[in-house]
Amino acid sequence: MKNPKPRRVFRNAITIVVGCLIFGAPSVSLGWGPGGHMITAQIAFDRLNPRAKAQVKTLLAIPINPSAVSAKSKHFVSAAHWADDLRSIPAFKSFEPLHFIDKPFSSDGTPLPAIPAPNIVTALRDNVRILKTSTDKNARAQALRLIIHFVGDIHQPLHCTDRVSNALPGGDHGGNLMTIKITDSNGNLRSINLHSYWDGGIESFPKGGPPPQYVPPPLSQIPPAVVLVTKGNPATDPALKLNDPFNFTGWANESFGLAKSAVYNGITNGSQPSAAYRTKALKVVRQRAAWGGYRLAALLNSIWP
Repeated sequence: MKNPKPRRVFRNAITIVVGCLIFGAPSVSLGWGPGGHMITAQIAFDRLNPRAKAQVKTLLAIPINPSAVSAKSKHFVSAAHWADDLRSIPAFKSFEPLHFIDKPFSSDGTPLPAIPAPNIVTALRDNVRILKTSTDKNARAQALRLIIHFVGDIHQPLHCTDRVSNALPGGDHGGNLMTIKITDSNGNLRSINLHSYWDGGIESFPKGGPPPQYVPPPLSQIPPAVVLVTKGNPATDPALKLNDPFNFTGWANESFGLAKSAVYNGITNGSQPSAAYRTKALKVVRQRAAWGGYRLAALLNSIWP
């Protein structure tokens, strides 16, 4: 889930490592909804080799701070939304810029701002290094939880782009400042920002509870969703490049390209998505959720072969 945020304040921030984080960050938008993250995590967990599966179970059992939150997500699939579960805790506001990368593009020739750091690419690099080399089991446990979540985030196209225009020279914050209208379950039109629409898998991913609790969907809803997501998106697709499981920049660039070609193409502020738009968008979100799961498994299996 994501909220609109003034993300540019992080341009001059130093690279974040676990245990040495910046403070005073504004509210930030955070990734797929819990359903999407859990789908990606389930796909990954089912593909872990025995050693990797044993390692992640051991690390996820560690009651890292905040222990009350971590205690609710000891399972790999539940741990996928742990980084979003911290949203209301001031001490963890410094994690917020790590969920995305503001790669800008302009729709009308407006000058582009620089890509800020830290961002999701630097965060994945940092946390993989910690997971591989740290002797601090708590740091490694935290790094694992962040990696599970960030691999999901980086496959959401609107986490890797910021559309700049004359009307929004500071960017639309990954679609947070663009409003569309969708039909609810009662047949009524309601407004939603474009980012939230994509976070929820075009309204197709299992839904959690409403804010401010953001209760995740039950685990029982995830396996059927995995079947839908992986259908037509096999792990044998050579474009996945599973032999290169640390290509975070490449994954972000894929999402950036899809944001331009699929997310923003064919829709305008205040409009209602067409049937053709929804069909194409569903295909994209399902592929990205599946690919995130395959790549997360490849990454962890590489760390623990």
